[in-house]
Amino acid sequence: MIAMLNGCPGAERLRGTPTITEKACPQCGGVIEIFSVDVSVACDCGFVAYNDAQSCVKWCKRAIECVGEEIYNRFANT
Repeated sequence: MIAMLNGCPGAERLRGTPTITEKACPQCGGVIEIFSVDVSVACDCGFVAYNDAQSCVKWCKRAIECVGEEIYNRFANT
């Protein structure tokens, strides 16, 4: 319970300073740069990569309290 009041560690990727991750495009092998606050990013070839960091917003009962209403609304229905 105490940890939830301070926010869960996974939610830190959604709040605060965005981080960037590089993924290899499974279609063309190119590099896809995706920020922690992005839901998805299209590769130059058109393939759309999704951000795996958003998953806690979809299943956590306290997600709206943890990440805030704006971030929750952006990722909950994607």
